[in-house]
Amino acid sequence: MRIQAALIAGLFALNGAAFADTSYVHAGRVIDVVNDRVLTDQLIRIDDGRISAIAPFTTAPTDGAVTDWSAKTALPGLIDMHTHLVGDIQSAGLADPLLTSGAQDALIGASNAKKTLRAGFTTVRDVGAWRAFTDVALRDAINKGYVEGPRMAVSGGYFTIPGGGGAITGLADDIKLPADYEAGIVRGPEDARQKARFFLQHHVDFLKMIATGAVLTVGTDPGMPELSEDEMRAIVDEAKQYGKKVTAHAHGAEGAKAAIRAGVQSIEHGSLLDDEALSMMKKRGVYLVADIYNGDYIDEIGTRDGWPAETLQKNRDTTDTQREVFRKAVKMGVKIAFGTDSGVYPHGDNAKQLPYMVKYGMTPMQAIKSATIGAATLLGWEKDIGAIKTGAYADMIAVDGDPLTDISVLTGGKIVMKGGEIVD
Repeated sequence: MRIQAALIAGLFALNGAAFADTSYVHAGRVIDVVNDRVLTDQLIRIDDGRISAIAPFTTAPTDGAVTDWSAKTALPGLIDMHTHLVGDIQSAGLADPLLTSGAQDALIGASNAKKTLRAGFTTVRDVGAWRAFTDVALRDAINKGYVEGPRMAVSGGYFTIPGGGGAITGLADDIKLPADYEAGIVRGPEDARQKARFFLQHHVDFLKMIATGAVLTVGTDPGMPELSEDEMRAIVDEAKQYGKKVTAHAHGAEGAKAAIRAGVQSIEHGSLLDDEALSMMKKRGVYLVADIYNGDYIDEIGTRDGWPAETLQKNRDTTDTQREVFRKAVKMGVKIAFGTDSGVYPHGDNAKQLPYMVKYGMTPMQAIKSATIGAATLLGWEKDIGAIKTGAYADMIAVDGDPLTDISVLTGGKIVMKGGEIVD
């Protein structure tokens, strides 16, 4: 035991002089999402916001504060791969996105970011705002410490056809939208390439395309392809020049298959995918990001608040089919990353989807991995986030109970740590 204690002490002391800020977490249980196991009674050392060592707990260290999670289960900070933090949540009014300024949208986004972080989501992939680059401003404000929120990967907006799933529709014909609402509307492959380059020059983290119609966009059909394969290929090719990934909103199978052939890394929603589309995704390693909680919220709140009848019917037509696609994707071994479409429903409720993922075919460990290491891998950030491991940011949550036996534990209260700091 003396030899073991000495080795552990040496491990934690290694390079200690190089770190300016050392602290510890004593965790009763640690879910290791990399190795599909649970470690018990662990001491996690944190230096300058990153995990520098993990080892069995022996005695409390004296060179830094110790956070006592000895009666709790520790997990990596959760990751939501489909959020819309900027602006207010979905409502019945088709013109509501026009009722606030860009500055107001960003400030609302700051409030939404705080709610999301406190819910245990220390990273999000934000998949587009109505006003181009307002999400970039929010990301940068969080990174500079001006506002509190999760780490953000942002797209700047989305690429869509005129009147398509990513456009504001249902307005009078003579209304002219401000230019920042139409920055991603493309007309042909060359225009798509030029606008993709414009977004990339504004320091977005990835690009998003609207490959089919949308449930929430009046006048569009979720099963109908919109952007052409040539337009999508031009966007993907431009992204490659900058080392960036591309995702595609696609409910319908044909639009999704065109996006897959064009080279996307993930498909959002996937409500009407067929076996061929799922097989293509599995073969090419394309992720499915399916918001399978959302349909229930839209039906309940949309009916109560008088959302457009067309929207409610499209939601009913796609909710059950999406869940069956999800179940089939799990069985087929398609890669799945957690994503909720928060912004359609209230921010902070993100974890409510996890029990749905278990209900529709995942094990609790699979669901947790989809919201941690799986999502981090899709982002390309797996060295820094998504697991409690040496070298990663100390982004962690602690909960009472065991989410591997009852996933709903994650929908309740949590202690949240981002970069080694407890979120108050």
